[in-house]
Amino acid sequence: MTGAALAALVLGGGAVSCTKGSDDSPQMSPAGAVAKAAKNSDAITSLRYRMTGKVPGQGRIKGEAAMSMKPMAMSMKMAALDQLDPEPVELRLVGGVLYMGGGQSAAKKMDGVHWIKFDISGKEGGTPGVDSSRMEDQVKKNPAQESTFLTRSKNVKKVGDEKVGGVETTHYAGTVTLAELRAGLKGGDAATRKGREKSLKEYEDMGIERMTMDMWIDGDDHTKQFRMRGKAGQGPLDMTITFLDYNKPVTVKAPPAKDTADLAEMMKAAQSG
Repeated sequence: MTGAALAALVLGGGAVSCTKGSDDSPQMSPAGAVAKAAKNSDAITSLRYRMTGKVPGQGRIKGEAAMSMKPMAMSMKMAALDQLDPEPVELRLVGGVLYMGGGQSAAKKMDGVHWIKFDISGKEGGTPGVDSSRMEDQVKKNPAQESTFLTRSKNVKKVGDEKVGGVETTHYAGTVTLAELRAGLKGGDAATRKGREKSLKEYEDMGIERMTMDMWIDGDDHTKQFRMRGKAGQGPLDMTITFLDYNKPVTVKAPPAKDTADLAEMMKAAQSG
């Protein structure tokens, strides 16, 4: 499984209401707290996060990534722990070009070159044989958008106060069906709706009909962590995304040209014999 495919697994709306915890201390309802964190996710310009869990048909994975929305750039290291070769795969998205580095084991198969580049910009036909549109959707997926799925749940409950990575958070949980998520796609701006629609389509393709969602919200009303679980056609989905920071500078550099092979050129050379 390529790192780009792993990245696919790798990210609504809701009414805000308040209840009184005491006479002079208003407390936000579970649904309101989740909705507020979801609204804050729309203003995120960059983020860094960690992911762990199980992917249907692939087994256990773990990784860490950083991404900037404007300009779009991304760096990710991902490992498929149950594969024969669990060496991490690194992805870098810079200027519409995706670079994939497989470490030393991959370099042995490519005459010492550590990186392969794919043109996913859609310009000049992209890389032959590569679905650039689908690959672009996968690597640009913003997990903060997927954390908003819990806002569509009709049974959000407060689990309790917990620490995540040393940060005080409040843990909420609920279940949500894909039909409920589909009904909530109307809100937000066009770009946000498009991103959520593509995420939803991927879960539908897995055969998932219902998900259990957990969400940990910090004192700044930001999602610190969320967990998604569901039954798919090829096995269970169980992914946890932990956000390490928000809105801090993210710089991604292309690998050295001398250490990079162009997949399009490699394919042309192979076809010419």
